[in-house]
Amino acid sequence: MSQSVGLKQILALPILERWTPLLELAEGLSAADVPDVVVVDEYRQALMELMKSGEGTPQQRQHLGVVLGHLGDPRLCSPADAAYWVKVDLGDYTLMVGKFLVTTAEWRAFIASDSYNDDSLWSEEGLKWRDSDRPSWTVLADAPTSTHLVVPNHPVVGVSWYEAEVYARAHGARLLERDERLRVSRGPKKRPYPWGAPFGQGNANTSEEVLGCPTAVGLYIRDCTEDGVFDLAGNVGEWTGDAVGDRRVIHPGSWEQPSMAAWAKAINFVSPAARAADLGFRLAREQE
Repeated sequence: MSQSVGLKQILALPILERWTPLLELAEGLSAADVPDVVVVDEYRQALMELMKSGEGTPQQRQHLGVVLGHLGDPRLCSPADAAYWVKVDLGDYTLMVGKFLVTTAEWRAFIASDSYNDDSLWSEEGLKWRDSDRPSWTVLADAPTSTHLVVPNHPVVGVSWYEAEVYARAHGARLLERDERLRVSRGPKKRPYPWGAPFGQGNANTSEEVLGCPTAVGLYIRDCTEDGVFDLAGNVGEWTGDAVGDRRVIHPGSWEQPSMAAWAKAINFVSPAARAADLGFRLAREQE
């Protein structure tokens, strides 16, 4: 039986019965040496339909995100693409905000380019940090113990504030300020979480989901504002552009933190040199 025929039979099943057979077939396909382009696209679309349904257990959905990431997530694009950005009206001005957190795929492309070593993009403090004797992000990411943290369509983690700042500059952008992030997350209705209240169950990737790792960006479809900005409550914490003394301000909501850290007003202070398995970043820029 061909993979296309097998997929058609799976799609004829009720949506809750598709998970196991679809993921098993798609996972095998992503591991193929020379997969058929048409068949791969059919599987991507089938996986996207499951993701958008909001159905499935946290473990099933996390697995789906990993498979889609290795198969080639069609949602991913670069900051040069209009689809990367969401326009958010903050009242006194309009801000362009990354729909998703910066992904591992984006970051790998960046550090493989000349931009990472372009001294003009780094602050003096950042250059001292970059050129000091420390393991690179690539060395840390390629360690066998990091496999679950560096899936292409997952938010990149283990990036210092200095590196996040350089990535933003290289793309004509910046990090969200803490106040901006708060306003984006709460909206004009002053929501405590992007979806409203209460916190509930299954709305964001926090420690209560017991997944023990990040998930694909946008996998938690309710962790999204009315404007369409995802993963503001959970998945990974987020660097902001703000500093308090020699520390940087972050929003701590992540897969490793409880729901209290997902609150829009939650805040923490971290060394700009820190690399953490539950800390990433998002881009912002002024409207052109």
